[in-house]
Amino acid sequence: MDLPKLDVLLSPVEFEALPGRDLSTTCCVVFDVLRATSTMTVALANGAIGILPCGTIDEALAAREAYPDLLLAGERGGLRITAEVSGSVDFDLGNSPREMVAEAISGRQLAMTTTNGTRALKACAGARRIWIGGFLNLSALGQAIHESRPERLLLICAGTGEVEASEDVIGAGALCDLLWDDLGQSASDAALIARDHYLNSCDQLYESISQAKNAQRLLSIPDLADDVEFCLQRDTYPVVGEMRSNGWVSA
Repeated sequence: MDLPKLDVLLSPVEFEALPGRDLSTTCCVVFDVLRATSTMTVALANGAIGILPCGTIDEALAAREAYPDLLLAGERGGLRITAEVSGSVDFDLGNSPREMVAEAISGRQLAMTTTNGTRALKACAGARRIWIGGFLNLSALGQAIHESRPERLLLICAGTGEVEASEDVIGAGALCDLLWDDLGQSASDAALIARDHYLNSCDQLYESISQAKNAQRLLSIPDLADDVEFCLQRDTYPVVGEMRSNGWVSA
């Protein structure tokens, strides 16, 4: 049976099985709406020249040793990584898109490690193209996909910990809906599920996603509560980040 042209991986268990698969004809889009891919989009829009996704804190620290001018960004448990957590230094930035202001990151390179988003990106290694997805750049992303004409498109929901995250499924569903006229006839059941979740939520997007576990955690942290609404803005940044063959994400 032919593989669907449009497919969605709904949970981390699924993307963790990607390494070793032949993705050479597949284009991937990673969604970590709250917050890694949203934060990367804002950083690139505000002048960051490259972001190195790191699967672990130690990997980010090693990148800093190789590139001393690199900014360290990331979180564990939603909070900026401190010296106590890293075992050596406080990170320069957390994982909040509202931190990624031009004054802090324009012209700079970042090494970034998060609980799930950077892991999902690294799992896609070997794909034909790997894009950064979210609501913030949804239409620009759809245009990039349309111009690329992928043989197969795989949308990856980063999730939270080892479980799926509603905001990522809904974000992937929003992109499915945008591409449905072109790819809907060859979509997987998972793509249909994601699109249905989006269509059932789109009229009250904030209300729907703010009830999800990951959003509730952010809303309980005063300094991060505004990130939820920020990340759900649609088409505020016409920038599409792409992970290149050298492992760096750039616009």
